[in-house]
Amino acid sequence: MIALAIPALDEPYFAEIAGLIVEAADRRGWTVLIDQTGGDRSGQKPVTSGSHSHRIDGSITSPLALTGEGIADLAQQRPVVLLSEDSAHVSADRVAVDSVRAAHEATLHLIELGRQRIAFIGAQAPGGAGTVRLSGYRSALIEAGRRPDQALIVRASPLRRAEGAAAMARLLTVKEPPDAVFCANDLLALGTIRTLLSSGLRVPEDVAVAGFDDIEDARFTSPSLTTVSPDKREIAEVSVDLLCRRIREGADGPPVNVVAGHRLQVRESTVGVAVTSGPPGEAGPAQSR
Repeated sequence: MIALAIPALDEPYFAEIAGLIVEAADRRGWTVLIDQTGGDRSGQKPVTSGSHSHRIDGSITSPLALTGEGIADLAQQRPVVLLSEDSAHVSADRVAVDSVRAAHEATLHLIELGRQRIAFIGAQAPGGAGTVRLSGYRSALIEAGRRPDQALIVRASPLRRAEGAAAMARLLTVKEPPDAVFCANDLLALGTIRTLLSSGLRVPEDVAVAGFDDIEDARFTSPSLTTVSPDKREIAEVSVDLLCRRIREGADGPPVNVVAGHRLQVRESTVGVAVTSGPPGEAGPAQSR
């Protein structure tokens, strides 16, 4: 039996990852105990000290609120694999996309489209995915010779639709509103698009929008959403493979850091409507960087 600890089962990205991990574990005859942590430290406890703790052989966890010390303690109890974009988490095996690079690419896409005032929605406390992706956003602007405008960087926590909608409403009140927005995840982007359309603005003609995660809704919303698409299947398969190795061979050896693949999926929310040849919401053949 292995434990899978994720922040929220109703977040599409984590639900998709969980399903793929269950599939990979099932092929090995493993049972997966899923814990919903809520993204706080107390929610991690069932994985480490719950009623099934003595039966758990290893765990895969998204350690949003665990410190380096907490992760080290968890790794000492049993084999653990982290689904973490925070490079500070070095005390256990880790699988993640290079979110800094991916966010850089998404922002660069908006720059190459000629957008002048590119906002970021989803800044968070240190260690959160939003903070990691903000770093990539900043680096792309600096590379293009632009100075990041703090007025165009909006915090959002949690990274949900409502927070994206509210953040976009705040951006529309600044003296010079943005003509493009990069959101730390797709849920924020969906909320952002809702506010823009409700305000009588066009996407992407007036404001281009890009997200991160490539959840299923990104393909079927209107306009379909340009987004960073992590290789979720690779993340799931590698996580289970690493955990399997640790369970069989023990905890000896240095932690392994695996960077999963990603691509930028370009759709209608940044380039407009194209001739469609795929499922609803797909802006023609998928483009990628």
